[in-house]
Amino acid sequence: MAAEIVNPPSDTGASQDDFFDPAFALHRGGKMAIQATVPVRDKDDLSLAYTPGVAKVCSAIAEHPELVHDYTWKSQVVAVVTDGSAVLGLGDIGPEASLPVMEGKAILFKQFGGVDAVPIALDCRGVDEIVETVVRLAPSFGGINLEDISAPRCFEIERRLQERVDIPVFHDDQHGTAVVTLAALRNAAKLTGRGLGELRAVISGAGAAGVAIAKILVSAGIGDVALADRKGLVSTDREDLNPAKREIAELTNRTGLTGSLESALAGADVFIGVSGGTVPEAAVASMAPGAFIFAMANPTPEIHPDVAHRYAAVVATGRSDYPNQINNVLAFPGIFAGALQVRASRITEGMKLAASQALADVIADELSPDKVIPSPFDPRVAPAVTAAVAAAARAEGVARR
Repeated sequence: MAAEIVNPPSDTGASQDDFFDPAFALHRGGKMAIQATVPVRDKDDLSLAYTPGVAKVCSAIAEHPELVHDYTWKSQVVAVVTDGSAVLGLGDIGPEASLPVMEGKAILFKQFGGVDAVPIALDCRGVDEIVETVVRLAPSFGGINLEDISAPRCFEIERRLQERVDIPVFHDDQHGTAVVTLAALRNAAKLTGRGLGELRAVISGAGAAGVAIAKILVSAGIGDVALADRKGLVSTDREDLNPAKREIAELTNRTGLTGSLESALAGADVFIGVSGGTVPEAAVASMAPGAFIFAMANPTPEIHPDVAHRYAAVVATGRSDYPNQINNVLAFPGIFAGALQVRASRITEGMKLAASQALADVIADELSPDKVIPSPFDPRVAPAVTAAVAAAARAEGVARR
């Protein structure tokens, strides 16, 4: 059945054309619902699903709290939490306007990882308020996926939450992007007969995604990586860095580059864009032969693919209408599925590295310049990532079964 096209409600500020857009028809009424997994057909079913039968289960959990994983949905469900402060490319649009994105994230969890997820949009902005609210919600969930929370607050929120709860806390804008980027870079290097240790990368953007990508590249053994923000390259001699940038400055830019992004691109092997803006073609032309360009800003990449292909061996974007889409949906469903499978208490750097390697390996025998990362619809992706994350959790001692 075709989606219903509706007339716009009055006084919304939206145009008639907006409400005839198919996106409005698809989103009308929301995109998800809660569905029971047991029938309630008669009084016997009712007495088991609710009172008095439920009291036996409650009493057992009260005596042995670990049973909550076996007799509730806890180990199968993730909270998708936002404050609406950094939603897609829309910026700070608030909690209500963020809900369509959070619903979308929840259905991606289910579709691609078999994980149930609940959208939670918080009407608060303070770090303390967000942390305290999520801590109090945590008993209902097996994991917390932080989403679309602006930097640098997102770093502290994630860190403090993981210190307070014994379930995985994962900020997808950071780590999902980093896992997929590393997987694509591994395959690009393999395709061109190089190792990560031979590459020098430059990242445009020192926000949540840029910092996380830099960290995972360092952990994976990149030759060197430098980040640039609006004021230029992030380096230890700058006095204007926030704590997150100060920390990443200590880990990166080992050659001590200063100045502009454009100057750093001269001779660089890799460009990774997570900032928007435009990189001049002359700077792109100055990169090393056989470079990799991952221009991931949406909807307009920092370097247009047509320009990138003039100079690069491999080009990736964040868009679905070009090859090599760096899409977080390749990572987060399988990462959480693996963590929930073993009841992990956290998601470690080793688990993220394992996820990235598994993702790269899915197409290890199928590589081409237009295929260094799998499609989100490749049915091999989620099982491979899930298994790798579960195994890494056991190896690192954060699994509880």
